[in-house]
Amino acid sequence: MSLATTVVNFEPSAFVPLALGFFGLGTGYLIYGPEELAGYPQRDRKVDITTGLWGIWMPGFLQFITGILLFVGLTWFDSFTAKPLYMAAVAFTAYGVHWWALGMGRLFGGDSRPNAFMSIPFLVLSVLGAVVFFGADDNPVGGLFVGLSLVYICDFFASLGSARLRSAIWERLLGLAHVATGLWLMYLTTAAVLNFSRGFDLPL
Repeated sequence: MSLATTVVNFEPSAFVPLALGFFGLGTGYLIYGPEELAGYPQRDRKVDITTGLWGIWMPGFLQFITGILLFVGLTWFDSFTAKPLYMAAVAFTAYGVHWWALGMGRLFGGDSRPNAFMSIPFLVLSVLGAVVFFGADDNPVGGLFVGLSLVYICDFFASLGSARLRSAIWERLLGLAHVATGLWLMYLTTAAVLNFSRGFDLPL
């Protein structure tokens, strides 16, 4: 008796789901950033519930699902072949889970001080992303990882809370980094959507 072997081959896809992850993270940054930078809206229990839920779903879920789609496309179906996308898959997945923790911590009224130590490995991941994408001559995404690195440097000091004034200054710098990086993520979202769906050639 012989067993027939069916081999299914998938064509490489040009539609890399980057825009989904960019948009999710950018939305999260543009929700959290103004609150940190300008104190609006002023934090209270209701605001923490709302921002916690946004943090779980937009930068959390959308980045996580983007990372999983990239990993599946890279490892199972050969849908994507560009090597820097492996770095993107690692980053989106890790940042997505990280935002679930941040969002739930905000939602349930947790202590933010452990976030200082979380910032260290995520700073390493951000620097690694910058090395990979600048090395691949992908300067727009490399620039994103520079912004992420600044976010985690600011987050480290803002989360310590050892001195009220120093913490407040770092929180405003964190808000500025969030807003600036969030706006850059909106550009990357726009570039990805227009390049893939309309054939534009925006830097991406």
